Amino acid sequence: MSRASVEKLRALAGTRILGTSDFRGDDEAKVAPKDWLDVARVLRDELAFDHFLDLTAVDYPERESGRFDVVLRVRSSVTRSRIALRAEVDEDASIASVTSIWSGAGWAEREVFDMFGVGFDGHPDLRRILMYDEFIGHPLRKDYPIDRAQPLVPYRDLETVTKLAPFGIEEGQPFGRIRWDERLAGGDAQVAPSIARQLGQRRTLSDSGIAVGEDEALAKKLADVAAEPKAGG
Repeated sequence: MSRASVEKLRALAGTRILGTSDFRGDDEAKVAPKDWLDVARVLRDELAFDHFLDLTAVDYPERESGRFDVVLRVRSSVTRSRIALRAEVDEDASIASVTSIWSGAGWAEREVFDMFGVGFDGHPDLRRILMYDEFIGHPLRKDYPIDRAQPLVPYRDLETVTKLAPFGIEEGQPFGRIRWDERLAGGDAQVAPSIARQLGQRRTLSDSGIAVGEDEALAKKLADVAAEPKAGG
């Protein structure tokens, strides 16, 4: 049913559809940013996609143009089919807001603006939704510094308030975080400590004393386990 909707969309939108895909059963159509709003309106008005599901972005920092894919997912309560609409947006560029079509997209667009820095023209209240106003940068961009700590103000330890201290350099890193600044500069693909240890790769922060101590402690623990007598042996 979703594939049939893609074909109907192609017939209605014509050359505005740059391509289609059904990878792993997810039917989607790709359009240029200038056609984003018009094709979205066709989805709702002509094909009965009346249920907004999600809107997000994907970062491809190695692409020379169109760094971000903005992806819209909608569903039809009439045909029960789902479809995704995708457009490539340049870094620090913008694309039309679809809040005039699906008002539920408002918060999702604010999140993409906050996390990736993609603007949405015509959004009624485009501002950060997760980060505070003083936050610098966009934390879901892949080249966001892996060891950057925010807020960029001195930490205040108050006796009357119980709170967590800021994460250390070895803590709080996303599982699959890559040093994109080094990869884009031609360096090796260093990864976060958690996944590096599993894959046997060099750790991003392997030159720190904490990392060395952790690795030595792990090696000792594994040696102790290997030396333990086996049950029934």
